Amino acid sequence: MAAPAPVALLLLTAAAVAAVAPAAAELPRLEHHPHRGDDGSVSLLVVGDWGRHGAYNQSMVAAQMGVVGEKMDIDFVISTGDNFYKNGLTGVDDKAFEESFTDIYTAKSLHKPWYTVLGNHDYRGDALAQLSPVLRKVDSRWICIRSFVVSAEVSDFFFVDTTPFVLKYWTDPKNSKYDWRGVSPRETYIANVLEDLEEALKQSTATWKIVVGHHAIRSVSEHGDTQELLQHLLPILKAHGVDLYLNGHDHCLEHISSRDSPLQYLTSGGGSKAWRGVQTANADKVEFFYDGQGFMSLRLAAAPAPAEASLAFHDVAGNVLHTWALAKPAARVRLVGDQDKMGYGHSYF
Repeated sequence: MAAPAPVALLLLTAAAVAAVAPAAAELPRLEHHPHRGDDGSVSLLVVGDWGRHGAYNQSMVAAQMGVVGEKMDIDFVISTGDNFYKNGLTGVDDKAFEESFTDIYTAKSLHKPWYTVLGNHDYRGDALAQLSPVLRKVDSRWICIRSFVVSAEVSDFFFVDTTPFVLKYWTDPKNSKYDWRGVSPRETYIANVLEDLEEALKQSTATWKIVVGHHAIRSVSEHGDTQELLQHLLPILKAHGVDLYLNGHDHCLEHISSRDSPLQYLTSGGGSKAWRGVQTANADKVEFFYDGQGFMSLRLAAAPAPAEASLAFHDVAGNVLHTWALAKPAARVRLVGDQDKMGYGHSYF
């Protein structure tokens, strides 16, 4: 296997501590130094809800990720959770890790760090297994911590463990059993995650602030909005000028714009099984919705001015379905996307 791009895994062993101790503390911080020396730009792919031994077009999505990853010369991949279906991993020796990850994402361009959060299906198995550094000995790309920060110079990525926020997993798990080791009691854990996140956002001086979680804040697909995140997480994101919120959970591709802030909600949960056949109304503006498989690409730059972010959603055949760009001059933020091509763009000042 090709070695991942250089990344200083500072405090990686803190994952083991976080697994057993829910006390408030500074979020583990990983330094990722982009390999481009000219403008410091960062390029990455985002995929979620994928681990099915290659089935449900997972292998086809992986192949297209490899193609796009090579064209963009990506720095890393973000996984938005539900990494292994249907019930996570059984332990660190579960062959599903290799059969659904190592053996599927084989393209050279994808042999970069995979920064990963847990999803609700991951919590239905041995959640601690995915957090274990043992898996990095199996595949060195794998970097999974409950909540953490990746500092990539031009951008800070704040990964949030959202599954414990959802009350029904605790009170009405139905036939599923969740691995709450290191999380219970719920109220304390959530309070500490929010405190740690807010402090990390306050300290950030990055041009771009991006938060990653498994569950959607806004979604028009089957699961819809996550009320607990609307109540507890969203106010913090808006208060600290977060630019993008990335998630999975709904098995589709979505772009929703906030009506009262510059925040953009981006769902990339089409890594395998999709086509739910559900689209519901939403309070914010739906820029794009695709009820199918695929992934998202993202490029972030700070120089030359103005700072720019551009993203695209790709389907299982490699077609570009939706593009959007954000320019951030010193005094204002200007949105440029598909809507501008039709003559009715909008701006936030």
